[in-house]
Amino acid sequence: MQERRGTPLHTKILIGLILGAVLGLLAQSTLGTGNETLKWWVDNPLNFVGMLFLRMIFMIVVPLLVSALILGVADIGDARKVGRVGVRSLVMTLLLSGIAVMIAVTAVNLIRPGEGLAPEQRERLVASYSKKEDAEKKVAQSKEAKSAWDTILEFVPQNPVQEAARALEGGLIPLMVFALIFGLALSAVAPEKALPIKEFMEGLFAVSQKVIEFAMKLAPIGVFALVFKTTALLGLDALLALGRYAALVIVCLALHQFVTYSVVIKLIAKMNPLDFFRRIRTVMLTAFATSSSNATLPEALRSAREDLGLPRDISSFVLTVGATANQNGTALFEGVTVLFLAQFFGIPLTVADQFTVVFLSILAGVGTAGVPGGSWPMIAILLAKVGVPPTAIGLVLGIDRILDMSRTVLNVTGDITIAACVSKMEERSGLRDAEGA
Repeated sequence: MQERRGTPLHTKILIGLILGAVLGLLAQSTLGTGNETLKWWVDNPLNFVGMLFLRMIFMIVVPLLVSALILGVADIGDARKVGRVGVRSLVMTLLLSGIAVMIAVTAVNLIRPGEGLAPEQRERLVASYSKKEDAEKKVAQSKEAKSAWDTILEFVPQNPVQEAARALEGGLIPLMVFALIFGLALSAVAPEKALPIKEFMEGLFAVSQKVIEFAMKLAPIGVFALVFKTTALLGLDALLALGRYAALVIVCLALHQFVTYSVVIKLIAKMNPLDFFRRIRTVMLTAFATSSSNATLPEALRSAREDLGLPRDISSFVLTVGATANQNGTALFEGVTVLFLAQFFGIPLTVADQFTVVFLSILAGVGTAGVPGGSWPMIAILLAKVGVPPTAIGLVLGIDRILDMSRTVLNVTGDITIAACVSKMEERSGLRDAEGA
């Protein structure tokens, strides 16, 4: 009870963001960017605090990624046991996630929210977040020409442990492919043999989430340090870019929520979109308040049965799996964030690079924890893949609360949308089967 009366974590993080921004701007205006005292504080104690917070997140990347993706794919793999329901759910999940990320990529390329920094500002930014030669090396590696056959072959790891060790340095795709194949294999073996491994993965997943929870307790002071560091270096330009980024995320989420879902609900589920949203308004409000697909699941199950009248067996399967495996709001957010930070750091991405971001964001949507802050480890490894310092997530973490709440609404609405569509498909299939009989 005492903890509930305290200041919520997201409020503390917001306070840290505001204090860091105000004091950073004040330090820059009074002392100047080249002041040696300011430089010492930025490079030493503030950098130490910010990096300590981020390392807490990075160290859990591999176990969280592997356990979440294996469990998510294993659950989808179980779809074979329920026939058409699982296949249709998987197709709808990939379709909606693909559209979501394409909206993100298109919007960032049109609006370009990360541009506008002067070259000397960007140089200071890159130097403060990573060694310049390291960043240039990563960019150069990402531009190396390889044949299509070699590229595809490298997706399949010879040594998953080795790829796990370099997950933040290019081993992301092979590690995710390993988790995909392992999850499919896990769903294909006898249940009694798979049970111990699934229980271990579920335990690993739960522990990984707890470590993220520990790390987030350091977030207020970590965000303060990182935002102070950035504003002291870049001034108001950095804050304006972050504002453009946040506005773009919300617009993209709203576009997918009220346009894409409305079209799908109208054409496939044969329901009035306005009536659909009105019936599930309690679910959307719960998702917004909790920022967690998992915490919203009980209300979503109730609403699907009582408010929409969906069959219990279909809605239970689709919503339970979807709480982890259908995170298309998170996939959209990850796409915008990665491309924004690439622009912010002045790292050009080719069409092939952006296609990689699309593919990995969709895949990461399956392996992202349905809890507050669950997307940040995934974003960190996506950034590493395209040559952006993973520590750059500290720049946008401070304004994440409202974005997290908004994308959770999209995730949960997507689950119920898929359940409604699959229910209508099954209804039509049943009628055809009856007519054929």
